[in-house]
Amino acid sequence: MNSKLDATPRAGFATTLSSRLRAALIHLGLSLLVALVCAALIFGLWYPTPFRQIAGGDELFLLIVSVDVIIGPLITLAVFDTRKPRKELVRDLTVVAVLQFGALAYGAYTLALARPAVVALEGSRLRVLPAVVFDGEALAKAPEGLRSLSWTGPMTVAAQVPDDPQERMKAIDMALAGIDVGARPELWLAPQRTGVAFAAALLPLDRLKDRYPDGTRQLADAIAATGRPATELGYLPLLSRRSDWVALVDKQSGAIVGYAPFDGF
Repeated sequence: MNSKLDATPRAGFATTLSSRLRAALIHLGLSLLVALVCAALIFGLWYPTPFRQIAGGDELFLLIVSVDVIIGPLITLAVFDTRKPRKELVRDLTVVAVLQFGALAYGAYTLALARPAVVALEGSRLRVLPAVVFDGEALAKAPEGLRSLSWTGPMTVAAQVPDDPQERMKAIDMALAGIDVGARPELWLAPQRTGVAFAAALLPLDRLKDRYPDGTRQLADAIAATGRPATELGYLPLLSRRSDWVALVDKQSGAIVGYAPFDGF
């Protein structure tokens, strides 16, 4: 008789645990599906190849999404109980969903602010600048056609230090304070002058080949991906938050046509 009584609580516990695991696994599957949709949006638009590596978008995305995907199902595992009244169970699961969605929305907002919004030419180098650097007031000072940030990858600009001595000193002081000339839209050149500035600043590819003899194949692959012969290309060093690359640039048009993972300095 006692063994039968003891078996009843154990059976109830096993049933409850099984239902909780099933609910948590369903929640996990839905969370992974949402994460995949977010990844397609973020890496397809905000961090297009190779900026997920250059700007560190992949690491930031994995940190935010992995926490969100793991925490939600774990909370569901803790609160899901079929013995609860239906109204109470729906309330608990709704709270979990709202909290998880709020965390995901905040993560997406953070990724949007950190997205590479501008690739700016500063002298003979490029700098990748995130969207958070710019606001509407600053962008209003940019030349026509450059007064809004793109949501589909960074726009390319060329910054020029003014010839006026006082303005030049101001630019130096601001750069020492962490605000480089590329982050100041009032110093950007008009779009029609950008390509000319890029072409004038180019460095020869032979310099890269001589510096990285072991990277000849990797550089050749990057050049081939541009669809242009090496004789039509030059490069510019590219500074970013995570790592330094080079941009491959068409000599004639000054357009960036590819990237390669080399330190260009």
